[in-house]
Amino acid sequence: MQRIGMVIGVRPEKIDEYKRLHAAVWPEVLTMISACNIRNYSIFLKEPENLLFSFFEYHGEDFSVEMAKMAAEPKTQEWWAVCMPCQAPLESRKDGEWWAGMEEVFFHA
Repeated sequence: MQRIGMVIGVRPEKIDEYKRLHAAVWPEVLTMISACNIRNYSIFLKEPENLLFSFFEYHGEDFSVEMAKMAAEPKTQEWWAVCMPCQAPLESRKDGEWWAGMEEVFFHA
């Protein structure tokens, strides 16, 4: 199992919309998240900095393969098209990232 944390900005004028969207995530999106071996997925909002922090556990064997599977799914692409205008990627993110990956520096079970 791999723990993954990521961060992205959220546009201040889109916070209410982002919350509304995530209060009723499309069932097909949730099914795909589970099918790609993602568990315990949470997104947190930090205001007034307007940052979204996501955390999840990956329980599969090949994260990049499963993320490609998710990205190829039409309903997921539709969902991302609705959510992405709400988001403001960090300038410091790596090439190819939308949400910026984070290094885990501490864990206690």
